[in-house]
Amino acid sequence: MNMAAESEEIEQSAIRKVVWRLVPFVALMFFINFLDRTAISFAGPNGMAKDLGLSAAQFGLAAGIFFIGYIVLEIPSNLALHRFGARRWLARIMVTWGVVALLFTWVSSVGGLYTLRFLLGVCEAGFFPGAILFLSMWVPAKHRSRILALFYVAQPLTIVIGAPAAAWLINANGLFGLAGWRIMFFGVAIPAILIGVVAWFYLTDTPAQAKWLTAAERTWLCGKLEEEERAKSSASGTHVGNVRAALMSAQVWKLALVYFGLVYGLYALAFFLPTIIGGFEARFGTHFNVLQKGLITAIPYFPAAIALLLWSRDATRRGVRRWHIAVPSLIGALSVPLALQMNSPAASMAVVTVTACAVFSALPNFWALPGRFLSGAAAAAGIALINTVGNLAGFVAPYITGIAKDMTGSYQLSMFIVGAMMFMSAGLAFAMGREARKPSRMHLQGRA
Repeated sequence: MNMAAESEEIEQSAIRKVVWRLVPFVALMFFINFLDRTAISFAGPNGMAKDLGLSAAQFGLAAGIFFIGYIVLEIPSNLALHRFGARRWLARIMVTWGVVALLFTWVSSVGGLYTLRFLLGVCEAGFFPGAILFLSMWVPAKHRSRILALFYVAQPLTIVIGAPAAAWLINANGLFGLAGWRIMFFGVAIPAILIGVVAWFYLTDTPAQAKWLTAAERTWLCGKLEEEERAKSSASGTHVGNVRAALMSAQVWKLALVYFGLVYGLYALAFFLPTIIGGFEARFGTHFNVLQKGLITAIPYFPAAIALLLWSRDATRRGVRRWHIAVPSLIGALSVPLALQMNSPAASMAVVTVTACAVFSALPNFWALPGRFLSGAAAAAGIALINTVGNLAGFVAPYITGIAKDMTGSYQLSMFIVGAMMFMSAGLAFAMGREARKPSRMHLQGRA
């Protein structure tokens, strides 16, 4: 066997082990993360809003206030992960958010709901960008889109599996003397605590520490990653890049605005789709029980998971291009306002499915871009900043959606606003694609 063939065999073996060892577990963590933060969307129309006396605007504020604590601590949390290691920090994040999520079981007032949602955001801060940073540190650039797609597929599958599971828990109304929505909160919180404890012992911080790789695989993987870091430095022509440079980078801020529009679409659907489905009864004269509503909520997300994998496969084959983000963003922008213009539940859900496919096709490919020019502590800060600005939409989207619903009596205006935000993402991504074809001098190397 010649040296090239041997190197390729070692590469494939190393990447395969990373995929099987890390991606399913980190994806499971993300699955639980997204389920816990969106559990309120299942609780709201299934007893919580009535029991706590919530208006649509109050429900939107409760959903969105999570992101206030989340974004304030996002960058410090990701820098702490870079300093202390992913194993300890991700485990700490998961256990603490699980404890807070458990307390929702006994919430008894609107103020208490606001407080717990805020604290949940504080505890979850840094998990998602930390997971993205962690996985990016384990694979060379050409494999990154594939790895992030496999990780990101956990998000639509959270709804595919989580919506019926939440409905099943809600149907256990009266168990232990608790309302069904309270049982649901209890049921989705416990896994976070358990998996967080397991993460402390299971995860490995860096490839150099991976005893489950052979010596040859460790040598190849560490060498390839170090080679890419040196390439970023030499491309910049200087070593002055650092955390401050990342936070001041125009390219980072453009990516943050693209992500803002995508997240706006994601959370407007995630928090209000169960409520919109509940409204089919008044609009179309249909009636669905709790389990049926859970299954209907899951419908758009299974095709979205398939679209995510197929679109990311194309991006991996071609190399991620800006149009891999811009095209699905544009499709989402055009489709989402049409959802409430349809004349039947089936037609409405078909359009929502197109929107979900568009949003989830864009997201994993988007996260392959920052690692092209950010490294080290600059990557930790830059990725956290992008996620922070993007997740402002997590606060704004549900709150504005609720206010517009209270003002107009329907969600039609809200969905037009969602479309406008996604159109912004499409436009910026197309514009960045044109800029990327010009010689770029914007490369940042992270030195704290």
